[in-house]
Amino acid sequence: MNSDTIVQLIQQSMRVGVGFTASVLETLQDGQKRNQTISELQEEIAKKTEEWAAKGEITEQKAREFLDKWLNQQKSSKTNPGSPASTKTKADVGQEIQQLTEKIITLRQELEYLREKKKS
Repeated sequence: MNSDTIVQLIQQSMRVGVGFTASVLETLQDGQKRNQTISELQEEIAKKTEEWAAKGEITEQKAREFLDKWLNQQKSSKTNPGSPASTKTKADVGQEIQQLTEKIITLRQELEYLREKKKS
């Protein structure tokens, strides 16, 4: 990276900061603009909440399907020990379940945060 690029990056960063600050001050000083900005933010939060809820629902369905499939494989592997289902170790399955559980928890936390933010 040459020095001209660094200088341009710093200059652009400063301009973004000054522009952001000016926009915030204008919004705070103008009641109508402030209300419009708050309304737009609430709409955006509502859209994101719906989007994340849908994503959470899909993830939850995938997790259920995975667990159902795994349980069925476990049942069939007990009756047929040489089947491919028995090649996965309990640690592998446990790790996959843990990862899916963490994803669900994260999505639920994000959804709750957005719901609380929307209320305030």
